[in-house]
Amino acid sequence: MSALPVTRLRALPTAAGVCLLSFTVFWLAQRAADVSMIDLMVYRAEGATVRAGQDLYAMRTTAARLPTTYPPFAALLFTPLTLLGVAEMRALATAGNLALLVALVHLSLRLAGRGSPESLLWISALAVWCEPVWTTLRYGQINLLLAVAVLWDLTRRDGHRWAGVALGLAAAVKLTPAFFVLFLLVAGVVRRPCRRPAALAVAVFAAATFAAAAVLPYDSRRFWTDAVFTTSRVGHAEDTANQSLRGVLARLLHTGDPGLWWVAAAALAGAAGLAVAVRAELRGERAPAVAACAATALLVSPVSWSHHWVWCVPALVLIGTYTRIGAAAGWLLFSSFALWWVPHGPARPELAQGFGQMTLSAIYPLLAAAVLVTLWRRSRTA
Repeated sequence: MSALPVTRLRALPTAAGVCLLSFTVFWLAQRAADVSMIDLMVYRAEGATVRAGQDLYAMRTTAARLPTTYPPFAALLFTPLTLLGVAEMRALATAGNLALLVALVHLSLRLAGRGSPESLLWISALAVWCEPVWTTLRYGQINLLLAVAVLWDLTRRDGHRWAGVALGLAAAVKLTPAFFVLFLLVAGVVRRPCRRPAALAVAVFAAATFAAAAVLPYDSRRFWTDAVFTTSRVGHAEDTANQSLRGVLARLLHTGDPGLWWVAAAALAGAAGLAVAVRAELRGERAPAVAACAATALLVSPVSWSHHWVWCVPALVLIGTYTRIGAAAGWLLFSSFALWWVPHGPARPELAQGFGQMTLSAIYPLLAAAVLVTLWRRSRTA
């Protein structure tokens, strides 16, 4: 037997052991922190509200009195959660999210055209400690599921008959993935292979939305004519956890409503980011295109909570193909929890932040901007 196979045979069990140890310590740390998985409880309450035939967007649940914020289609998908006990549901959600993290790393490596079983396990062992991943599991969020659905479609071969289905469903559950559909539509004007998945994603999104409207007509009308425009339902714009441009501007301007300043900034960032993504796609570089799309979608969304930034995982995998030092530095930043080093809480201290505090509480948007600028400069010099 040659030296290389022997080395790999030894490396694989080591990587598997480290990954298992990392996940176990993570699980124990979450239990020790007594995580609430509060968003998972909201999802369960949404499913119960649908089953009871009550007003979905008048619902308030948990001690924090949290409302429904997703489209009605998502609430329909949450109804099976009502069949589980709370303890079983939390354990299943944690195990499922850890499995989804491994799937996300796998798809990220596939997207970057790199990877081996060992690298999959090593990266998964490290990625679980990134703040967006930690917070996703802490709240019982669905961010990893949506990211996997999007990447599942975007890593399929050109012309695959089902490419676009998962993306359309993801956008029907939560609107942010719709930016990837827009990217495919724009790129499809020039690049033919983008047209079919774009059209299929739109069709699936429309079918899921109309199906939800048929089952929940009142709630659908409430969402699409009112709730979708009422961003205050989900929390204060200046909240440290809001790592979108709107959150940054709210803290910078010391106001809970940055108004037209945010509209202008989001329009400029959206157009620039979309241009970077489409340019990369037309050059045949799907990985940079996806990274640009994810960064832009998170920047322009009215609210991008820190746990929405699980897209740091594919971004860091991509960066690692260019520079391991850069990927390591990015991992340290995302694992530092730096945005939580500033005063935050119900008293809204974010409205009085100084420059240093603003910088820390804008760390994810700054990193996203750096990625977009780097990709744009790379496309200019390549």
